[in-house]
Amino acid sequence: MSRFKLLDAVAGFGVTFSTMFKKPMTEQYPDVKIPTAPRYHGRHQLNRYADGLEKCIGCELCAWACPADAIYVEGADNTEGERFSPGERYGRVYQINYLRCIGCGLCIEACPTRALTMTNYYEMADDNRSDLIYGKDKLLAPLPSGAQAPPHAMAAGSTDEDYYRGNIIGPGGLLERQAKEALQ
Repeated sequence: MSRFKLLDAVAGFGVTFSTMFKKPMTEQYPDVKIPTAPRYHGRHQLNRYADGLEKCIGCELCAWACPADAIYVEGADNTEGERFSPGERYGRVYQINYLRCIGCGLCIEACPTRALTMTNYYEMADDNRSDLIYGKDKLLAPLPSGAQAPPHAMAAGSTDEDYYRGNIIGPGGLLERQAKEALQ
């Protein structure tokens, strides 16, 4: 029995000895940043349509799907005077607490309008806990070039279904079917 214990100890030290003489592999972060994988789950982003309206409809499905309870959404109704998204509702308050977020991506799977996606950005360390609660101001994607900041009306002659089907193709709000009709 003691012979087997001795062999086990030697085998265990074999791993130590085999790595002892290898050159260490040191990353030079933050001076040299290695690109992440294309589908890396980093910071979240709230997306917009091509004309600047927000894709978030305030349905709160992402908050329900989050196992860490890191997302808080408060929906509100759009009016003709103040329209932030196509359809009836928009996300008036949207917060993600990155102190709780585990980066699982279940919130993205739950989103019916693809309003929420994850970027490759991963540098979110801070020295203040309250700065790691990202609000809508930090999460919204930048406006597409030439697009108008919400609130504004939907594209002329369009419905919310045109937005959801991806027929809004530019900042001017041109519809694909209108462009096709113009060509005929």
